[in-house]
Amino acid sequence: MSASQTSDVPTLLVKIFGKDRPGITAGLMDTLAAYSVDVVDIEQVVTRGRIVLCVLVTKPAAGSEGELRATVHSWAESLKLSAEIISGTGDNRPRGVGRSHVTVLGNPLTAESTATIAARITATGGNIDRIFRLAKYPVTAVEFAVSGAETEPLRTALATTAAQIGVDVAVVSAGLHRRAQRLVVMDVDSTLIQDEVIELFAAHAGCEAEVAEVTERAMRGELDFEQSLHARVALLAGLDESVVEKVRAEVRLTPGARTLVRTLKTLGYQVGVVSGGFTQVTDDLREQLGLDFAQANTLEIVDGKLTGKVTGEIVDRAGKARLLRRFASEAGVPLAQTVAIGDGANDLDMLNAAGLGVAFNAKPVVREAAHTAVNVPFLDAVLYLLGITREEVEAADLA
Repeated sequence: MSASQTSDVPTLLVKIFGKDRPGITAGLMDTLAAYSVDVVDIEQVVTRGRIVLCVLVTKPAAGSEGELRATVHSWAESLKLSAEIISGTGDNRPRGVGRSHVTVLGNPLTAESTATIAARITATGGNIDRIFRLAKYPVTAVEFAVSGAETEPLRTALATTAAQIGVDVAVVSAGLHRRAQRLVVMDVDSTLIQDEVIELFAAHAGCEAEVAEVTERAMRGELDFEQSLHARVALLAGLDESVVEKVRAEVRLTPGARTLVRTLKTLGYQVGVVSGGFTQVTDDLREQLGLDFAQANTLEIVDGKLTGKVTGEIVDRAGKARLLRRFASEAGVPLAQTVAIGDGANDLDMLNAAGLGVAFNAKPVVREAAHTAVNVPFLDAVLYLLGITREEVEAADLA
């Protein structure tokens, strides 16, 4: 009998509780098989060594239900398990229109914050169909399968709630595309790496204060990105090109960066970076990490010296979004299946253009505008927003 034919037929819900051990599911199924019932639904959860196994089956032939009940209870008792059998009609009620995955990250994840998120889902008209833990390290990450609420309104509602209670929440539409090939594009400075590359160069030129002043002027809106880039790079004029290798050696990857890239690559994702910094650093990162794409500004070097100028296309706020689209086209990935990660205002166009924009330890204006935010200091926490479990991360480490 097919699932579609069980909508109005008598069914039994068989629930098994107790200490987990190998063979419980097989044993229950062998017991039920003697009564020629069909499996309509099945779900199993194991938490701290305790199993909850639920099997929805069609009722057995007339006159044998009592025997089935007695046999299941006897089998369960022999394994020191508890059994409950509930009569009813049909399958589970249909899930509501609109399905989403809601991922919640906490460090720690408290009962209070979880209750708040669950209540907010309910308030938007959503129903929590399943809850699954993705990771317990370096953060606790759980995923809610939600139906009955459209993704965008749910995302907006939960983003506000998450900011208020101090957890990170990502909401993505359910569907086959979630496991399809995807493209992840990151900012570099203060995202993939802990440093601001222009400041590393400025330290070698002895002009940190002057560079910081130009940066402040840009933040005050007195200069746009391109103006501030040219002004800061001009201060590097005359530096020997050997400083490039020194800066490369000083660059510090963000905790979790290698794990993030390695896991994504192992799972078949394509990964790229776009930066308002310099190709002299991003090219090295591309080689180190095996990135598929990398684009940044290029410091001009003539006769072994930095000229204080940049060459080629300027990578600014609009340029980052343009490059995301270019990379997606080259990768053969629809824009809806791209993920962008960044921390600054010059990442906003890219974050908004991507299917999922992630603000990583970002300024408040970026957190408010992005689809979701990650405020823990581990870049690999982004993996959980994609539904990737800690077990998959560890398997990628061994690949």
